Amino acid sequence: MARQGEMHHTDPAAPAKKAARDKERSALQCVDEEGGGSPRPEEVPGHSAVRWSRSLSARVLTLTVLFILVSVAFVFMPSIAEFRITWLKNRLAMAEVASLAVEAAPDMKVSDRLRKELLKSAGVRVVAIRRGGARRLILHDGLPLMAEARYDLRGLSWPGAIRDAFVTLLHRGNRVITVVDRPPNIEAEFIELAMDERPLFEAMVGHSLTILNYSLALSLMVAALLYLAIHWLLIRPIRRMTGSMARFARDPENPAAVLNPSDRSDELGEAERHLAYMQRQTAALLRQKSRLAALGLAVSKISHELRNMLAQAQMISDRLAMVDDPTVQRFAPKLIASLDRAINFCVNTLKYGKAQESPPRRQTVLLRPLVAELFENLPEADARVVKLINAVPEGLAADADPEQLSRILANLARNACQAIAGQKGRMEPGRVEIAAWREGAVVTIRISDDGPGLPPKAREHLFEAFTGSARRGGTGLGLSIARELARAHGGDIVLAPHDGPGTIFHVIIPDRVIDLSSARETRTATGDR
Repeated sequence: MARQGEMHHTDPAAPAKKAARDKERSALQCVDEEGGGSPRPEEVPGHSAVRWSRSLSARVLTLTVLFILVSVAFVFMPSIAEFRITWLKNRLAMAEVASLAVEAAPDMKVSDRLRKELLKSAGVRVVAIRRGGARRLILHDGLPLMAEARYDLRGLSWPGAIRDAFVTLLHRGNRVITVVDRPPNIEAEFIELAMDERPLFEAMVGHSLTILNYSLALSLMVAALLYLAIHWLLIRPIRRMTGSMARFARDPENPAAVLNPSDRSDELGEAERHLAYMQRQTAALLRQKSRLAALGLAVSKISHELRNMLAQAQMISDRLAMVDDPTVQRFAPKLIASLDRAINFCVNTLKYGKAQESPPRRQTVLLRPLVAELFENLPEADARVVKLINAVPEGLAADADPEQLSRILANLARNACQAIAGQKGRMEPGRVEIAAWREGAVVTIRISDDGPGLPPKAREHLFEAFTGSARRGGTGLGLSIARELARAHGGDIVLAPHDGPGTIFHVIIPDRVIDLSSARETRTATGDR
């Protein structure tokens, strides 16, 4: 029973813990949906070995053999035609010799035995010669003869020769043919012979097999050499890049996973360098995102305590404001304003960590008093080091959120003061000036200084968090936040080109675009005629 009671015992805090876990899981799911999330381990492709039969090397080898065989096939057609013509001309020459032996005999009569020997040595069955317009039968084997094809080698074209060669191969030597040509040595109009096609077919098949064997050997040899060349020049570098990409996909923050490009000057070398650059940039972005995540986590942990401390300080400052001492009455409002800015800065830091900024609450802001108040509350503005100059004309106003505009100018002025203070070997105070002017519906605020200026590395990543800082130990968040606030107003912050030392930034704040139809509807609803 005791065990049963233990089994049914429930933790009173379990529902609350479950709700907290569900809330955390829901928050993580929202973050993953908004930011894309990280791929699950099973979604990251691994570097598995490719079967050789499906590899690029095997395909190159197969295609090379096929291409060489196709090329040899085109060479084979005139080759087999030339072989057939040469073979037939040799038979005609032997038949001519046999005919000369018969003509040398008395009355052109030879014994049956000699006649058979001559026909056998020439490899023919009938030999005839035409002279003076008369055709004379020189040799005959005495057997019935029915020729199925007649070939005239006089003036034969190459297409016809190729066609005749393939016809001979298709009939497989089962025909009796007659061949006509000019005799090579004797005086005659033509010499004609009849013969069985079987010896010609067998000779052509032997010649074809010889060509095929040589072609296969040549194909394999060329393919092997080409395979080795392609494997050395292409496959190995591609496998090297593929392996690097697979290692980088598994562990992108590991510096050893970044490809070390070779010294090749061809397209693959260029691809290796671009891949290595992309991997380094991606790794840097991942490290930056990790730092931002760590920053957001750290700020979220300290935000509650920091707000409590600032709230207590604000309560104390409110009590100090009730003291009748003139000095206290003079500095208490400034203290209260500084504490309000500190609280707002804490809140805005949290908002930046969430990649969010509240939309600007725009109103007409006089710029000269705003800059004067900024200079009074700028802790970096040591009069012995920096001379602050308010060159904003009287009465110049901008359509902006005063709090956000003050943050923009404070970030830029603070950076200028810190740059001048960190300049070594400077004997006289520096100069930071804020000026402004209006051009139509756009107000431009210029923040200039005569400090050391921005190094090239800082210019490349000027408005990027954690990379655009020109000061050692700086984070670059100030410029990033300032530009984000300026763009929320529809404007921007740009680095103005100039000659000489120092830096000049232009803050561009355009006026709001007024929708006339909406304005008329508002005036009608309020009864304003």
